[in-house]
Amino acid sequence: MISKWKTIAARSKHDYKIFSSHIVTRKHPDKSTNSDFVVLESPDWVNIIPLTSDGEVVFVRQYRHGKDDISLEIPGGLIDKGEHPYQAAERECIEETGYAGTGESILLAEIEPNPAFMNNICYCFLWTNCQLKSKISFDAHEDIETVLIPIQQVPELIRSGMIQHSLVLNAFLHYWLSIGFIPEV
Repeated sequence: MISKWKTIAARSKHDYKIFSSHIVTRKHPDKSTNSDFVVLESPDWVNIIPLTSDGEVVFVRQYRHGKDDISLEIPGGLIDKGEHPYQAAERECIEETGYAGTGESILLAEIEPNPAFMNNICYCFLWTNCQLKSKISFDAHEDIETVLIPIQQVPELIRSGMIQHSLVLNAFLHYWLSIGFIPEV
């Protein structure tokens, strides 16, 4: 049986604004070994599938520094302190696209981006009947293009590699599971 390791010590290494790194010393419950592990601590994240009444997904295209290229994604970002995940998802959608849905967004899933070394959760939402309702409001470092794509084209965009962001893929997987549909591969 797998057991939880015991935390013996933890020390902060660096704060990088969007996450901080820590070295955590843990002891295996059945072995006499202690080891150091790197843990990235980050606020929780959200992403949201904004779906129009015409069956189009409101995507964002933006430059991503990690891959040094343009990425096709759904709106998303960090949850602000004291903010409920659905509020953060809806805020990010409105800020990045100007689109808003009717009613409250629907939680599709809570996923772990990479539990091997990260401690946060990404909340995936669906917002239906989205319409353009306001001007976009980018953060200082954002440059985003809004792109409307019919939901039926999303599986091909994934197969062709146009959509590669793992958290976006996860959101669509949970969306399709929620409606009882799995696209052919």
